[in-house]
Amino acid sequence: MRRTKEDAEKTRLKIIEAALTLFSRNGYSNTTLGMIGAEAGYSRGPIYWHFKNKDDLYQAVLAYSQEPLETLINNAARPGTNPFEAIDTFARQWLELLADDIWFRQSFEILLNKTELTDAIAPTIKRERELTRHIVDTLSHLVARAQALQQLPSTEPADKLGLLIYTHLMGVTQSWLFAPDLFCLRQEQDFFVERLMNMLMQPKASKT
Repeated sequence: MRRTKEDAEKTRLKIIEAALTLFSRNGYSNTTLGMIGAEAGYSRGPIYWHFKNKDDLYQAVLAYSQEPLETLINNAARPGTNPFEAIDTFARQWLELLADDIWFRQSFEILLNKTELTDAIAPTIKRERELTRHIVDTLSHLVARAQALQQLPSTEPADKLGLLIYTHLMGVTQSWLFAPDLFCLRQEQDFFVERLMNMLMQPKASKT
């Protein structure tokens, strides 16, 4: 009996989810297609039906697990949003996803802690850097709008503050993933977001 498109998509997603689990646990280099097949309950045949090689599967894994992040970016960039509130919501939802969405969390674990930056994954690294630039640009645009509405001081360039927001969130992310016993992310979410928003509200200190 011929497989339906729905069956094929279920198989593809099962392979991606198995790869996501193993890449985050073992790292990219220490995970083989055979291991992924065993985790998913398939031979390597179905893997090669959907993906050209491990690098192609790796790209699909990150694209799949980062869909919530893409949604965050799109929601923040919607016309008509209150920019100050959009920044606050973006930061809160980032940390909520990190704490509660295992696939979102594993995408960061893979990239930050479990991937060697080799030529084999150069296309993936290029994509991730473009995504980073897109996030910073989106946040910078929100800051500029908030400054225009006098919701934030205009004493610092919007692009620098957009970068500040991103590095603040990535710093929390990296610290928690590296040492999860250091703090309870769910309990400290409000603290990290409130401190971020307070930093943005502070006018530039004058030099004496």
